[in-house]
Amino acid sequence: MSETTDPDIATAKRRKAPAKPKGRVTMTDIARAAGCSQATVSFVLNNSPGIRLSQQTRERVIEAARALGYSAPAFSALKQPVAAFEGAAFDGLDGVIGFCVDQLATSPEAVVAIEGARQASWNAGNVLLVAQTMGDAVMEPRAISALTRRGISALIYMTIFTREITAPDFLYGLNIPVILLNCYTSDYAFPAVVPSEIAGGQSSTRHLISHGHRRIATITGEPWMQAAQDRLKGYRRALATADIPFDPELVVEGDWSASAGYAATVKLLALKDRPTAIFCQNDRTAIGCYEALKEAGLHIPQDISVVGYDDEEIARHLFPPLTTSILPHMAMGQWAIEQLEAPAVAGRGRYPITKLECPLVERESVATFRGFA
Repeated sequence: MSETTDPDIATAKRRKAPAKPKGRVTMTDIARAAGCSQATVSFVLNNSPGIRLSQQTRERVIEAARALGYSAPAFSALKQPVAAFEGAAFDGLDGVIGFCVDQLATSPEAVVAIEGARQASWNAGNVLLVAQTMGDAVMEPRAISALTRRGISALIYMTIFTREITAPDFLYGLNIPVILLNCYTSDYAFPAVVPSEIAGGQSSTRHLISHGHRRIATITGEPWMQAAQDRLKGYRRALATADIPFDPELVVEGDWSASAGYAATVKLLALKDRPTAIFCQNDRTAIGCYEALKEAGLHIPQDISVVGYDDEEIARHLFPPLTTSILPHMAMGQWAIEQLEAPAVAGRGRYPITKLECPLVERESVATFRGFA
């Protein structure tokens, strides 16, 4: 699904020259001006490796950043200081575990995973030390080096967005167990755990099918993200299993935001044969979907059923409360600690990727479809 294939989307994404905000320019300001998520802005400005973004998106972010007067160090041009790790032997102290994450403050997933790991650690009498790195090639190895100097006996390495990573060389050189959380490597050198996103998308769609819906739309996240790709795969699998033809008109690209959910829902309601149910691929998108449906005079779930994804706190406080899927970050944090009972060190074997279920939480936003009045 290309960003440029749909003229309506292309038109919607065109922006006037952004007004400079008062005070320091943030990535949130740039995301708003560029019409994308803060995560996309972060990946573009940090030139993060392994992220497949279109050149158009990169140029849009850079143009918005320049227009707003954003300035930040060109981290990607700096060399990674690996000398601190060469020949080092980290004997560590029992009871101290390091937890390294690229982004901590932008979404609740990292906090939830840390809490899961903390609970499992404290149950065993262990202490958890946490560092945020922003995935920066210079600061990340320094942060991990600081953790190891404090005597960690194992390291949990997390990315905020589910994806395959190219593990930094220094991870292979650590003489302690390393567990990957929400990411994995192609060489299977580390034990890794991720959400079962395809199954989650399939379960969400199948729930709507079980309530008699056949005209089911979905509002995706940004298509370069693995979570969006996998949830869409699950959606398509559920339709195929139920012998429901796939209709590309019912798939609208979003960016995980409430405003994108609103715009996508308006577009879906304009179809000659509008959907009877909408699978929003995260809860923030569902918030915008709710607003557009209510603005159009439609009732949830009597007129249109809605399903979200992530089970953020707000999902249970919407009216009606939102049916959604739990991202298992709490369980993933606990899983990572449990793996340390049978320590695995990088390069000592091939470890399968563990996928944890995204359970569906049924609330009041889905009703049985009984035909149009």
